[in-house]
Order: sequence, then C-alpha cells, then structure tokens
Amino acid sequence: MIRRPVYLLMHCLLALLLLLQAPAQAANAEVTTARIESSEEGYRIFAGFSFELSHALEDAITRGIPMYFMTEVELTRPRWYWFDEKAINSTQTVKISYNVWTRQYTSSSSGSLPQNFTTLEEAMNTVLRPRRWVVAEKSDLTSGATYNVAVRLKLDLGQVPKQPLLINALNNSDWRLSSEWKRFTFKADEK
Repeated sequence: MIRRPVYLLMHCLLALLLLLQAPAQAANAEVTTARIESSEEGYRIFAGFSFELSHALEDAITRGIPMYFMTEVELTRPRWYWFDEKAINSTQTVKISYNVWTRQYTSSSSGSLPQNFTTLEEAMNTVLRPRRWVVAEKSDLTSGATYNVAVRLKLDLGQVPKQPLLINALNNSDWRLSSEWKRFTFKADEK
C-alpha cells in the first residue's frame, strides 16, 4: 500500500524534472524579402532575412568556430500534365568566423573577397542581406513562362568542424536555425 504513493510521487518528480530540462526553442529565421530581378547577366535573387543568433551560436562564433549560413533558391515550372519541372536549384553560403588574435569577424562567400568587421552584428548583416547572385542564365528559363520560386535560409551544420561540438549541435535546438520556404511566382522575360 505504501508503494503506490511513492511510485506516483516518483513519476510526478520525473515529469517535473523533464519539463525543467526541456531545451528552449531557438528563434527561427524569417524571409522578409524575396524577389527575382532581371539583369544583363541573367536572373538575380534579392533576399532579406530576419533572426537573432541564439546564445549558443554567438558563443561558438566568438570562440573561433566558423558558422555557415546557406541561402537556397529553387525555381520550378508548373505543368498541368505531369509533376512540376525542376528548373533551377541554386545556393549561396556565407561563412562567419572570428579571429581571436586580430579580434575581427570575417564574412566570406563563394565568388567574393572576405570582408573583416569589428562587431558580430556588422558581419551578420552579410547573412541577413546576402549579395545578389545570378541564379539562372537568361537561356536557362523558357521565355515568357511563369515559375514558382522558393527561398529559404538555414544554418549548414554539415560544414561545422567535426568534433564533439557537432554532436552537441545536432542534439541542441539552439543550433537548429532555419526559415520556412518563402514562395512566390516569377515570369521570365519575353524575347
């Protein structure tokens, strides 16, 4: 008879302990602006994002661990007779790192020179408003066709240095930074 109340009390304490240890949900990123612009080189993506770094991510960067933020763009052409045609998949990754010796943050992306900043906020602006890049050549898209465009931002954990930190990162919600896909339509230029 005494066992039942003790058993119930242990379950209540265990449930309370699990609730207290539940990790806080990381603030997800949001796509604030996204559009395709036509240029002489081709079609460029213009995107803007909004998010705040979690304390864990900020701490990792200031300890010299580089973080990789990937902007993904997908263009598909709807077809009534079959599945949508996947026309274009394009990504741009921005690497944010901190040099402990020079006390400078560095932002770099493929195809551009690294930039140095004195504060993390300045460096993160290159992630929040990435440079416009060509996602499709003019010849890659069908003239006058309408395309569905999807844009998102995510933290690329696949590029985090392989060490015990990665194991912790995969199990911690503070490291799961990703936006929902922002979807819109775009009409290719007429020839």
